[in-house]
Amino acid sequence: MSQTLPVFDPRLIPVVPGASRENLLPARADHLTEQGLRERFSRPPAWTPELWREVKFADRAPAQAAVLLPLVMHARPTLLLTQRTAHLSTHSGQIAFPGGKLDATDADATAAALRETFEEIGLPPDRVEVLGSLPVYVTGTSYIVTPVVGLVQPGFTLKPNPHEVDDVFEVPLDFLMNPAHHRRHALEWEGVVREWYSMPYQDGEQERFIWGATAGMLRNFYRLLSA
Repeated sequence: MSQTLPVFDPRLIPVVPGASRENLLPARADHLTEQGLRERFSRPPAWTPELWREVKFADRAPAQAAVLLPLVMHARPTLLLTQRTAHLSTHSGQIAFPGGKLDATDADATAAALRETFEEIGLPPDRVEVLGSLPVYVTGTSYIVTPVVGLVQPGFTLKPNPHEVDDVFEVPLDFLMNPAHHRRHALEWEGVVREWYSMPYQDGEQERFIWGATAGMLRNFYRLLSA
C-alpha cells in the first residue's frame, strides 16, 4: 500500500553524507557536442541506468507519459527546462522537462513528447532533431515516463502556455553532466525511506532547484554520456 507524502520543501531535506563523493568523473566534453550526442545515440555503449522506479506514494492508475530533453546547440550546449505553474494538480511549481500524458491520437512516445512540448512552450516539432530515448522512468505517482532526447538549433522563439508554465530557462549541459553537482537526499516517512537527486543551479540571482524525477532522468542521461 502506498503512503501519501507530507507537504515538504525538498531544499530542506538533508543531503546523504558522502553521496557526492563517489569518484565519478564528468561526462567527456566531446560527448556533449552535436556530433558526440548523435554518436552516443546511433552507437550507444554498454551502460546501465541507475534509476528505474521511485517508491510509490500515490494510489492511482498507471499512466503513460513522455517528456522531451531539448538540447540547445549553442557553442556551450544547454538543456531547456520549464518551471510549472503553482496551481497544477501534480508537481506544481517544480522544474520539469516539457511533456505530459500520451493521448490516443499520439503515434508513440516521441510524438507525444513533441506535441506536448509545442503545447507547453511553443517549440515546433520541426525544430527538434530527435536522437532517441532514455529508458522508461516510473514516478512515485505512477507515471510511466519515456524521456525523448532531441537537438534544437538556436534562433527559435518560444510561446509558453501561461496555464502550465511559469518560466522557461536553459542550464549548461556540462553543469548537469558533472556528478559533482548531483546531490542525493533521503526522507523517511511512516517507516519508508524515499531518496532522490537534486542538481541546484544558480541562474543569476535565482536558484533553479532541479530535483525528483527530472533529476533522476538526468542522472540516467549522465550514466549514458559517461559510459
